[in-house]
Amino acid sequence: MKQGDLRTSTLVLLPVLLFLLISGVSAGIELNPSKSAVYPKLINATISTLSAGLASKQFTSVDLVQAYFNRIAEVNGTFHAVTELNPDALTIAAQLDAERSLGHIRGPLHGIPILIKNNIATSDKMNNTAGSWALLGAKVPRDATVVQKLRVAGAVLLGKTNLSQWANWRSLNSSNGWSAYGGQVYGPYFPKEEPWGSSSGSGVASALGLALACLGTETDGSITGPSSFNNLVGIKPTVGLTSRHLIIPVSEHQDTVGPMARTVKDAAHILQAIAGVDSRDNYTFAIPDGIIPDYIAACNLSALSGTRLGIPRELISLNSDNTTGPMVEVFGQALEVLTAAGATIVNTNFTAAVEYQNSKLPAVILNADFVVNLHSYLQTLTYNPNNITSLAKLRDFTQSFPLEDYPTRDTGVWDQALQNWNNTDPRFWPAYQQNFYYGSDGGLLGALKRDSLDAVILPANFASDAAATVGAPIVTVPLGSYPAGVPVVKNSWGLVESAPNIPFGISFLGAKFTEAKLIGLAYAFEQRTNIRDKVQPYISPKSELTDVVGK
Repeated sequence: MKQGDLRTSTLVLLPVLLFLLISGVSAGIELNPSKSAVYPKLINATISTLSAGLASKQFTSVDLVQAYFNRIAEVNGTFHAVTELNPDALTIAAQLDAERSLGHIRGPLHGIPILIKNNIATSDKMNNTAGSWALLGAKVPRDATVVQKLRVAGAVLLGKTNLSQWANWRSLNSSNGWSAYGGQVYGPYFPKEEPWGSSSGSGVASALGLALACLGTETDGSITGPSSFNNLVGIKPTVGLTSRHLIIPVSEHQDTVGPMARTVKDAAHILQAIAGVDSRDNYTFAIPDGIIPDYIAACNLSALSGTRLGIPRELISLNSDNTTGPMVEVFGQALEVLTAAGATIVNTNFTAAVEYQNSKLPAVILNADFVVNLHSYLQTLTYNPNNITSLAKLRDFTQSFPLEDYPTRDTGVWDQALQNWNNTDPRFWPAYQQNFYYGSDGGLLGALKRDSLDAVILPANFASDAAATVGAPIVTVPLGSYPAGVPVVKNSWGLVESAPNIPFGISFLGAKFTEAKLIGLAYAFEQRTNIRDKVQPYISPKSELTDVVGK
């Protein structure tokens, strides 16, 4: 959807807004905005500040939705972060405002607008496309479980964010952040910036304050990457902590869904809302005792005290290139912050790092899962507009439908998957066990155990692979940015990979289901550094609450 379409959608909804505001007042919702009221700036707003404003009747959830709609319309033509708005968002916001006026508050997310990645299915008027025209208009029997949980928590689903098509699992020659349906996402810290990872639209939208926060998904780097390069907090949960039911898949063994927000505490609030056992995703049965810790309480300034944090320096050396020097340098400086907060830094080792880097198994496993998992998702559709029932049929559609940009962007990943065995084949399990070893005894889990570590720390650019094969969690927080004077480096698509002002993050990696510990470590680091405040986008939307409250 182009910017003009979004503007049109917003303008079409304005009469609805007026109706709802009138209805809201008649139901007893009376605002108390002072003429001298100072409203929170939406690019930095937190759940706490927005909840306080809603509670004090400075503004309503309807106001918030309209303000975010205005911000999206203002900049989406430049960044292509949002594919569509939820036509029911204002109605939902008004209903939540009415609940609040009656004293019923569902929790900290009540009335808070959130965007979700366009591979997370909703059973409403929005599309669930994974960025492909093949699924435009497809319908699902119910909301994805994480969506249902957000609705129960009182969040307003504002719309869908753009992504790398099929979560980056189609082409061998495409670009991060491109989808046929949504176009090319660009990062907001340098013109034509590479947005990184398949949750690119969620990253850019969160960075620019186009919603309070967003949901992303990760198979290997799709939350942590765009969080890092968009100056955000990203939580990649343990595979199985959050349900994948009705999320368009890549791999049942590696897919997970998590929050991308501007603060650790906001991300913790959202994770609290979406985590939990789901009978429709048996991986969630592995949650210890089925109990979800208090992630908000884990945000403790003293969490670093007495901890042991490991650095696999060989992994950093193996993955360094001409763009990573500033990351490694600032990472080294950050160690002083960690030790001053009471952490002990330990050099550790991933014994299979070199073997993993040279192995073809990670891609083989994902291909083997994708063929089967995609078919299972397609079977759930209650309306399948192009009768796509298999990867083979999807490839045929993609190669014959002009808007899919084939063959400029190939179907090389799918070609390989269709030539290989899938995860129902007896060859899968031994291959999977070897792939799992790269992250267990030969990697992250082995290092944690051998050296009695609370977590492993890495520049975020090097972190995702270390946790991917074993489904381990990562929390990424802002670390720094490329300094003035660094060369501008572009990739083959002309996207800027490194340049002055582009941010990057630090990642805390841990054993399965240790999110509470990692959140504490990340929070303690975040509060001591406040890096996010020091790096600003080169363009930001100017629309604010002050433009809509009382208008």
